[in-house]
Amino acid sequence: METTNQPIGTPPDNNLVWAILCTVLCCLPLGIVSIIKATKVKELWALGDAAGAQKAADDAKKWAIWGAAAAVIVWVLYVIFFVVIGLGGAFAGYN
Repeated sequence: METTNQPIGTPPDNNLVWAILCTVLCCLPLGIVSIIKATKVKELWALGDAAGAQKAADDAKKWAIWGAAAAVIVWVLYVIFFVVIGLGGAFAGYN
């Protein structure tokens, strides 16, 4: 009887959709890292490395979340900057 290293069951969700959405809508550099991690999931699973596949899936999700959080922070700072500049310009003539 031949034995294989193939794990039993289905591979973990690679979070590729979240990685692509992060890349397109949020933060390009962190999204690219997330895509790279997500594409390694099936390869590692096929090699029989279930723990490595799960870690790659978790890393892909982590990088996508960090990318989304970075985008939110940048947008909040962007809005604050223009509100401050706008208020400064509005009150500039009241000296």
